[in-house]
Amino acid sequence: MGHSHEHTHSQGHHHHHTSNKRVLFWSFVTIFTFMIVEAIGGYLTNSLALLSDAGHMLSDAAALGLSLLAFKIGEKQATSDKTYGYKRFEIIAAFINGLTLIVISLYIFYEAYHRFLEPPEVSAGMMFIAIIGLLVNILVAWMLMRGDSHDNLNIKSALLHVFGDLLGSIGAIIAGILIMLFNWNIADPIASVIVSALILFSGVRIVKDSLHILMEGKPANIDVTSLHDSIGKLEGIADVHDLHVWSITSEFPALSCHVVVKNNVDRDQLLVKINNLAKNTFQISHCTIQVEGENTSIHSNCDNCD
Repeated sequence: MGHSHEHTHSQGHHHHHTSNKRVLFWSFVTIFTFMIVEAIGGYLTNSLALLSDAGHMLSDAAALGLSLLAFKIGEKQATSDKTYGYKRFEIIAAFINGLTLIVISLYIFYEAYHRFLEPPEVSAGMMFIAIIGLLVNILVAWMLMRGDSHDNLNIKSALLHVFGDLLGSIGAIIAGILIMLFNWNIADPIASVIVSALILFSGVRIVKDSLHILMEGKPANIDVTSLHDSIGKLEGIADVHDLHVWSITSEFPALSCHVVVKNNVDRDQLLVKINNLAKNTFQISHCTIQVEGENTSIHSNCDNCD
């Protein structure tokens, strides 16, 4: 019986990791600085609108700070206790960010309900605040999109927080224009409901994706049946079983399986072929493969094997 372990999760991931930390750091600094300015301005001018928007910025800063902290914790080396290291903390951070998006959206729904009953007055000062907030959020969203916002769930969750605030600013501006031009006070809660529905959808999606990884679900881009069949078709393999594919993080897929090989097969060469297949065809660079001979009884006595 043989055993193979290959891990080539290397320079490309390190480059993305460094880039993600950089954009998160500067996004956090930008949001946090603007939040402090708004809070001071709101206190000095006794403006509830400014203090309210500073509160929105605080939620964004917290989400960005948590995502940045997750990357820093994820850099810690693997130990005998945490054999995969702390990379999974990125997914926990994404899960928390997703939950807060859901809570924020539900709170906006609650506020919108009361505003339907008593439509508020919108001042020109609030319009100005919404425009400034929109510009800041556009800048931060642009910085985050320069990171790995497509594949990295942690970055994506932080970006969706900023998008939520950005949509809130757009909604406030549109509602303000309609109210000032046509005196449609009902436009404010309508805009709030639309924005909160979009935030809720994003939050549910992030929670669902992060839970899928935490529950050891397979990556969406990998067809396990096709992978199983492709390994089974390699010359010298009699059977493939106990095949598992999961993700440590959204960018770190892993594979483990048992392969029963025919007698007189060059096992080392076969392991190279399986690893190359997994890496080049299915984009899995972390493989653990247990090789079993046809005449061994281990594959017939494995209670936990599929």
